[in-house]
Amino acid sequence: MLTAYRILTNILYPFLFIFLLVRIFSKKEDTMRFGEKILVKKFKAKRILNLKLIWFHAASIGEFKSIIPIIKNLNSEYKNFQFLITTNTLSSSAIALTELKKFNNAQHRFMPFDINFLIEKFIESWKPEKIFLVDSEIWPNLIIKAHEKRIPLGLINARLTKKSYLRWSRFPKTAKKIFNFISLSLCANKETQKYLNKLHARNIIYAGNIKFTNNIQLIKFKNNNDKILAKLRFWLAVSIHKEEEIFCLKTHIELKKRYNNIVTIIAPRHLNKIERIKKLSENFKLKTQILNDNDEISNNAEIIIINSFGVLQKYFRYAKSVFVGKSMIKRLENDSGQNPIDAAKFDCKIYHGPYVSNFNEVYEILKKENFSYLINNYNELCHNLIRDLQNPVKKNILGSNSIDNLGKEILSNTMIEIKKFLNDKI
Repeated sequence: MLTAYRILTNILYPFLFIFLLVRIFSKKEDTMRFGEKILVKKFKAKRILNLKLIWFHAASIGEFKSIIPIIKNLNSEYKNFQFLITTNTLSSSAIALTELKKFNNAQHRFMPFDINFLIEKFIESWKPEKIFLVDSEIWPNLIIKAHEKRIPLGLINARLTKKSYLRWSRFPKTAKKIFNFISLSLCANKETQKYLNKLHARNIIYAGNIKFTNNIQLIKFKNNNDKILAKLRFWLAVSIHKEEEIFCLKTHIELKKRYNNIVTIIAPRHLNKIERIKKLSENFKLKTQILNDNDEISNNAEIIIINSFGVLQKYFRYAKSVFVGKSMIKRLENDSGQNPIDAAKFDCKIYHGPYVSNFNEVYEILKKENFSYLINNYNELCHNLIRDLQNPVKKNILGSNSIDNLGKEILSNTMIEIKKFLNDKI
């Protein structure tokens, strides 16, 4: 199976140029940096003399943000580390370029495709001492190549869904080989711990979801809409996917029957869908504003569509009620849900649909803490929002102590295991 995978990925290599061109046309790739994913000459490793390189691979925004507290913690204790952070998405690269300016020993690159010769050249260029894959990033060629070069590799915040486990289970010999090459598996949930045991991974530890550890710096998120948001009667819909756009607009129309000054703020999961949402909204004769960075919220806007990456905390700060998307789409039930933790950190009341398989354990925690509530249709959401918005002003904009305390505990447990791993032969 591994041989077949390597052959197939090599065969696909020329076609990946076409794939990237399509994504560039769709504004899903960086037009200047896409070559980092596919061309050896674009790797351009920049090592700092006498420092040991620790490589973190974090696919997208949520994963990237979750490792920042880890890097801060390591920097405070170790003076001989350099950090390479790779991601896959355009949105994560934009956040990374901002956040990593705070460090003089950290760099961002796009992760090359998991093709054997690309991975080999990338590792040879950067020469990492240890590698961490964050969340659900399991790349066979990378794992095997790290093993061949005797580079210890660990999983942080490991998440394996039932769908992924069943897929790996079809190839038991391959799965056993790959997962046995992983030296440390820090699991985000107990379901993953169970699946990794069955797949013969080593050193499996349940540590909790490190996305609870993301630190919020309130002063950073002040903007020219603070005064408006503090007085606005609004609700927030985040990580919205295509099938949920009409759902949000219908909710707004129902709310409007009760509150004629209601505003719905929508943050789509993919910014290239913004114009379509605007058109849908205008078809319902709703006054719509696309809100870019530094734009001021219009006085007469009913639907506001956020056209920026990494700004949701500006809105969580003032939102009493938040609907988190990718949770109403039945066809995605085995790969459903988006991260609700940031909204909980700002003491928002969180609503979600029945399909949240990727975050079941997180929602269980939030449910126990009275942060999250299941809704099955827009009428149920509307009923709850009517009650929430009777008094639109949010009293607590400083966030939740209970979520922060949980995050600190998870970070502490995670750092103990990471430091053990790093201190081994370093």
